[in-house]
Amino acid sequence: MTDFKNQQTAVALGTFDGLHKGHISVINKAVIQRDNGLLPVIMLFSSHPMKILTGKPPKELFSGEIKKREFLKTGCEIYKIPFEKIRNMSPEEFVRDVLKKELNASFVTCGFNFRFGRDGEGSPETLKALGEKYNIITQVANEVDFENECVSSTRIRKALEKGEAEKANCMLGRYFSYDFTVETGDKRGRLLGFPTINQFFPESFVLPKFGVYASAAYAEGRWYPAVTDIGIRPTIGNSAPRSETCILGYSGNLYGTNTEVALLSYLRGEIKFNSLEDLSKQMEKDAEKAKEIFKNCDLAEK
Repeated sequence: MTDFKNQQTAVALGTFDGLHKGHISVINKAVIQRDNGLLPVIMLFSSHPMKILTGKPPKELFSGEIKKREFLKTGCEIYKIPFEKIRNMSPEEFVRDVLKKELNASFVTCGFNFRFGRDGEGSPETLKALGEKYNIITQVANEVDFENECVSSTRIRKALEKGEAEKANCMLGRYFSYDFTVETGDKRGRLLGFPTINQFFPESFVLPKFGVYASAAYAEGRWYPAVTDIGIRPTIGNSAPRSETCILGYSGNLYGTNTEVALLSYLRGEIKFNSLEDLSKQMEKDAEKAKEIFKNCDLAEK
């Protein structure tokens, strides 16, 4: 654990469970304080508070190496703390014992709806008042809106569950993606002329709407256009939902790797075709649409 005794910090407070545009607006206020000689720090909980409070944490929006990468991009030090440690602290105990004593904070930032302290009794106004007492400057980030509503992790999850990948991506400020291990499938796609990689969603991860997506897959140092089917493939039949991605223009072996797949746009729902030939024809149409969508996204090599 980093010792902050000899370095004053600017601390960003929040759950940051999606690292979406609203979260980034909070974090950036801490990052700017680097110009004033402060070390920007993101305080993260070891596990989501809702897991402790209700036993049901919200579904994850990113995980694994993607999560590490996105937090690294912020340029901030990461300070992890168990939620249990602060759960029953009063707002003043949190500011005095955690922010001031442990983190040596002279600046903190939070969202407009931030709550802290026992039973969530502390608000941004509470934080400002306590900041004055303990010589900590406090800045509160304004609401960040998308389509006239506040951006939130809940809205992003709902968008994904409706197949609204573009909306989710707009609120995230990046492409929604996952990098689960590629597992061996039944190789049916190869027989159809569209070899695929199979990935399974952990129970803890958000499950996008079943259907076919224009997507992008990262392999051997570059992004490729792709078509991803999320669901149970009604024509062939799967017992468990999976992500099955055909990477267009790529022929390497990715078994056992953690390949990143980004969802760009929902193309259609899953359909039970009368024959594998009909399915193959539809896949050709899906591939053409996916190539066009990929060509116009910023992941494509220009």
